[in-house]
Amino acid sequence: MSGEQKRKLEAQLWNVANTLRGRMHADEYRNYILGFIFYKYLSERLEAYVNQKLLASESFKFGDIDERKEEGKQILEEVRKGVLEHLGFFLKPTQLFSYLVKKGKAEIAGESDFILEDLKSVMNTIEQTSSGTESEDDFKGLFSDVDLTSNRLGSSEREKNEVIIEVLGHLSEIDFKLEDAKSDLLGDAYEYLIGKFAAGAGKQAGEFYTPAQVSRLLSRIVTAGKQRVKSVYDPTCGSGSLLLRASEFVEVANYYGQELNPTTYNLARMNMILHGVHFSHFTIRRGDTLTNDLHPDLKAEVIVANPPFAAQWKGDKDPVLAQDDRFVQYGRLAPHTKADYAFVTHMLYHLADNGTMAVVLPHGILFRGAAEGQIRKYIIEKLNYLDAVVWYGPQILDTIVS
Repeated sequence: MSGEQKRKLEAQLWNVANTLRGRMHADEYRNYILGFIFYKYLSERLEAYVNQKLLASESFKFGDIDERKEEGKQILEEVRKGVLEHLGFFLKPTQLFSYLVKKGKAEIAGESDFILEDLKSVMNTIEQTSSGTESEDDFKGLFSDVDLTSNRLGSSEREKNEVIIEVLGHLSEIDFKLEDAKSDLLGDAYEYLIGKFAAGAGKQAGEFYTPAQVSRLLSRIVTAGKQRVKSVYDPTCGSGSLLLRASEFVEVANYYGQELNPTTYNLARMNMILHGVHFSHFTIRRGDTLTNDLHPDLKAEVIVANPPFAAQWKGDKDPVLAQDDRFVQYGRLAPHTKADYAFVTHMLYHLADNGTMAVVLPHGILFRGAAEGQIRKYIIEKLNYLDAVVWYGPQILDTIVS
């Protein structure tokens, strides 16, 4: 993958995003653009897999199968089984991205150009076909933030339809280059878009994205001296950028994450799939990490995180948490107004004996007293867990990780 190809794809996708820019806030059109890119990716990946693997010895392609005929239905059923096992979802030929684009442009005989209902059905189908399978948790509700009924898209169904056709049409002209199995071109471009949306979100950006310079620095620290790690865990995983960054430096067997925000939770799962991580190799859960630990038995070899600074939590107001194995040994709970040390001790609890952890925290946790001072002292003096503190300013960060 050349740098020129990467920059070209990033620019193309950002231009498509700007199609909706004047209609709604960045937080809203982000969900549409990233969702549609993901749909196109799933569709093209499915079609390529079926044609190159399952139908390689046949004289017809996936798109040639007639869904109305009995023979076509039988073929599709066999194909469906193979696709679900490998990809975790299934679409029929008439549900493919390319088909809907042609229908939207009225290029298919006998079809109207209205595709709004078809698109709603397709997004539901991707979730429904994974139901009851190993991939169910990874596809459930993935498109819940793509609201095709929103008046922001248009005041009438016809206007909404025209906007959708325009966006999908622009996307259809972009080559995702999925034929290069070793290339992470699309995954990198997706990360680029997430970063661009984060830049426009101001202070809220940290909720779903850690800047690339920061994530690379953390990943280099936790993977030093390693070539392969069994597990990478982020208890506040956002869009999954920190989890995925580790794979730039080592081979990662399995990814684990938890995220409270439902929109960001969807982004993290999409991000994993777009980076080619098989559904059996990542487990992303939705919930409050501190009060509802959804990976209770996990001991991770690598832990990276950028938890929300000074977040409020139940903390010392909840006697049940005082008996929680993640917090009990420190003698005090992090104050309910600042959860920083709650996240730290949660991560230490999940760290394997041979593990390494790196976390982004506010400077105040190095100096604040009371309960936080006691926890800090226990971590350093009793456990001897602290190896280094990296304190940097924005002017030197690029130099550190260049």
